[in-house]
Amino acid sequence: MTDLDARLAHVDARLAYEIEVTAAAQAVESDAAVLVDTRRRESWDHGHIAGALHLPTADIDARLGDLPRDRTLIVYGWGPGCNGGAATARVLLAAGLDVRELLGGYEYWVRNGYPIETGGVIARRTPDPLVTAES
Repeated sequence: MTDLDARLAHVDARLAYEIEVTAAAQAVESDAAVLVDTRRRESWDHGHIAGALHLPTADIDARLGDLPRDRTLIVYGWGPGCNGGAATARVLLAAGLDVRELLGGYEYWVRNGYPIETGGVIARRTPDPLVTAES
């Protein structure tokens, strides 16, 4: 395998595994996917994607059997600088679940104006024109 082939394989693998927020929102809306928040309780309580399941890293083993196997699990952490989603995804993939990782995590979901929940209240923030094509 040449260096170019290896790079192309890497990019192809990322495209097959990662999902951006618009595609994720569509997959959830069509009931093809479930969002899974991998952050700790304090982060979840601060705000999370509306309708997401909370699965902090420490709880994965105990709750593995409770996860839906008939839909894609889209895992997320705080944002681009957080690898909690990737660590959780590895465990879930190894357990035979269909998993994708949300590009940009919670931060980019919020910045794109998709619904979030805090304290039982669902809200949307104004989309950030720097990260979305929506006006």
